[in-house]
Amino acid sequence: MLALFEPGTSVAGVFTRSTMASAPVDWCRANLERPEDAEGRALIVNAGKSNAFTGKAGAETVKAVGAALAELAGCRRRDVFQASTGVIGQPFPAEELTRHFERMIGRAKPGGVLEAARAIMTTDTFPKVATRTAKIDGQKVTLAGIAKGSGMIAPDMATMLSFLFTDAAIPSPVLQTLLVLTVRETFNLITVDGDTSTSDTVLLFATGKAGNAAIARAGDSRLGDFRDQLQSLMADLAQQVVRDGEGASKFVRVRVKGAESAKAARTVAFAIGNSPLVKTAIAGEDANWGRVVMAVGKSGEKADRDRLGIKFGGLPVASRGGIDPKYDEKALSDYMTGQEIEIEADLAVGKGEAEIWTCDLTHGYISINADYRS
Repeated sequence: MLALFEPGTSVAGVFTRSTMASAPVDWCRANLERPEDAEGRALIVNAGKSNAFTGKAGAETVKAVGAALAELAGCRRRDVFQASTGVIGQPFPAEELTRHFERMIGRAKPGGVLEAARAIMTTDTFPKVATRTAKIDGQKVTLAGIAKGSGMIAPDMATMLSFLFTDAAIPSPVLQTLLVLTVRETFNLITVDGDTSTSDTVLLFATGKAGNAAIARAGDSRLGDFRDQLQSLMADLAQQVVRDGEGASKFVRVRVKGAESAKAARTVAFAIGNSPLVKTAIAGEDANWGRVVMAVGKSGEKADRDRLGIKFGGLPVASRGGIDPKYDEKALSDYMTGQEIEIEADLAVGKGEAEIWTCDLTHGYISINADYRS
């Protein structure tokens, strides 16, 4: 997938914190070391090979790809951004990409967002696209985004890639702040299997073609609607990734309240959402709340065992350290047959709250990953 941008396009990026980061991640990070000088003129993305754990050869590949595309696009090498997704450790000669560049540039045209989303899929079962509109100083601006991800999903900023585009006029340093803050409340709230990819990348490009007045800081009140719509767009894409989790049959919201802090609540929520025992119980449509109790306990965060409360879909399951008096086995069993499940845990020790998004764990996940390379 190739995207080309006109001169003056701002760019921002957030990447995996894995110590085994891919060569394209290293390349993009280097391009964004000075946000005030960052410009995005081209984006090239491939699926099939991740160019991760490929050593010096992988680094040479991204250099060659960047140089070839920069020459054809008429820009600096640092204005070319790259992302790769697929098998880790596979050799990836640059010519596998560069030999297509002239043809791709010749075919480039406005639009094509859905085709771009399809091009970056690996084990995904559907292309992930979202659009929004916002106003800055009364001027309408458009936002669009694509994502890919189905397995190896537990972004830490899975193989999770997302590329966002807007015609708003926002300088790169401001765009970077907006992206970092929004990733925390969207892509960093999802998990499919608890595994953080070597390639996690979110890039945001702003062409400035909407013609809105210049924005100098992320806290400018004129960006209020844009911030809201950017968060809505990214949350939409993040949830699409979870809904397409490898082998998944159910979308799950985990809500934790009554924690010592928001950070503690998030830790507990991920302990629940990443538990194979919780996830397989949901797949089997079994409201096994004992597994939720287990996950709360293993999180290491403070919780009052004798006041802990648990609900499934708002239905009381446990309270005050035991089965809730209003527990209704039939109502709960009926609820668990749905495709969207909500689990709530009240730790009863504070006011911290958090919500994360995950999915169930079925035999399909095993089948997909057992056969991934073959």
